[in-house]
Amino acid sequence: MKKLLAATAAAALMAGAAGAEEIKLGVILGFTGPLESITPAMGAGAELAMKEVTDSGKLLDGSTVTSVRGDSTCVDAAAATAAAERLVTTDRVNAIMGADCSGVTGAILANVAVPNGVVMVSPSATSPALSTAEDNGLFFRTAPSDARQGEIVRDILQEKGVTSIAITYTNNDYGKGLAEAIQRNFEGAGGTVTISAAHEDGKADYSAEVGALASAGGDVLVVAGYIDQGGSGIVRNALDTGAFSTFYFPDGMVGEKLNEIFGAELNGSYGAYPGTDSPGAAKFQEMATAAGFDGTGPFAPESYDAAALIMLAMQAAGSSASGDLAGKIMDVANAPGEQIFPGELAKGLELIAAGQDIDYVGASAVELIGPGESAGNYRQIEFVDGKYETVQFR
Repeated sequence: MKKLLAATAAAALMAGAAGAEEIKLGVILGFTGPLESITPAMGAGAELAMKEVTDSGKLLDGSTVTSVRGDSTCVDAAAATAAAERLVTTDRVNAIMGADCSGVTGAILANVAVPNGVVMVSPSATSPALSTAEDNGLFFRTAPSDARQGEIVRDILQEKGVTSIAITYTNNDYGKGLAEAIQRNFEGAGGTVTISAAHEDGKADYSAEVGALASAGGDVLVVAGYIDQGGSGIVRNALDTGAFSTFYFPDGMVGEKLNEIFGAELNGSYGAYPGTDSPGAAKFQEMATAAGFDGTGPFAPESYDAAALIMLAMQAAGSSASGDLAGKIMDVANAPGEQIFPGELAKGLELIAAGQDIDYVGASAVELIGPGESAGNYRQIEFVDGKYETVQFR
């Protein structure tokens, strides 16, 4: 398929007479809601890639790319769908970078993206159910499925010598899928899950939920929730009552807010979220710092990569239309080809225009597998001296 790039690049050059376009990319994330503390850096990551491409003047005869933001709320499917509809029908975006949480991502995919033929590349929707969603080849994600995260959780817990865990999960697609993956992998390795119980977000009191978890017991409480919502409420009550002293935090619970809320109370707890120690990650962190945001935050690198893949696929297709670029995302994301890192998007666009293959590595060591999702790299963290720090990569 990649050998077709030369032909499409030539077609793109011949189409230059049509002139540069004003391309719009939707950025739909939970700017309000249970992940609102991490989405600013995610949006900034995607928009950093757009600025890089626009400043280069190398995309489709000097086309510019601008961001149009929409609020997914992370949890309200109706609100997320309405926001996506506005992006597509009113703002006329060419593609969507997002959404973030799995439930709203699935709703947008089914109700907006597929009916309108719009490409979506999510940086953070991790539900295993999205791997088999009906997407007409329009949906991709730079984040790994929670089927992979379940394996990571199992491995870390085993290495810590943990033999029994209790699981609490937010009662939605993300929480259910992740809890099931963790339980399946941990029990498959001989561990015991004493209880796996849902919690609702937005409650003022989680004493009943923590009471049930405490009664079941376990060496560690795995909190598959949201940092700005019920997950933190569960942790607060568990600490105050002495129900649990050690916690495992999956991706939705990791962020600077965790340090701010709990600090040294979490010393000895640990977790993991998608991340890599690749050269691209270091370069992206430098670029993000210069732009005024944290490039090591959860899903910020994946957001840069999601936007970059969309624009590189446009160049490969010789078109900004979703129907044309969708078939090129896997091509530009994977080998063979010259590796492209953050800060090198102009180089990637030039190579594609010259008919050469590229292998976009990006900020998160992108490799798309199967139904267009990340193979999965993780940053393992531990709480020491009142804040979490990276201890290794997986």
